[in-house]
Amino acid sequence: MDLSPQAIGARLLRTRWIVRAPIGLFRVGLGWLFVGRILLLEHRGRVSGARRFVCLEVVERPARDRIVIVSGFGVGAQWYRNLQAHPECVVSVSAIRRASAVARFLADDEAEQVIARYQVAHPGAWDALRTTIERAVGHPVQRLPMVELTLTSGVLP
Repeated sequence: MDLSPQAIGARLLRTRWIVRAPIGLFRVGLGWLFVGRILLLEHRGRVSGARRFVCLEVVERPARDRIVIVSGFGVGAQWYRNLQAHPECVVSVSAIRRASAVARFLADDEAEQVIARYQVAHPGAWDALRTTIERAVGHPVQRLPMVELTLTSGVLP
């Protein structure tokens, strides 16, 4: 049994109740505990139209009103596909609660630039994150699809 941090992280990413646990903290107003590193994304189901929730890591914050997130599970992730169908969403991050936002899907070259900046800024975190994602999805990660969320309300000064 592999007990490396990346193997444990991969198992945790595949454990639904663990990855959904931060949602409750955001709902009771404690999202600020994640210091802007994790956000709560509220989106609509592409078929059902029902409200859906997912917590995601903030990869980059290029401006006060823009946040970049990554789909570690690729373009097949449910939240990613839902945003493709309905790009209007609601974001909670840091002290911001339930800000309206619109999703824009980054082109491959834009996503590669974001990853390059992330690698320079956080080399150790990138190595661990990449290995963890690769173990969780079961194949090497060549490209990671990214989404830029532009906040249209609730922007911090």
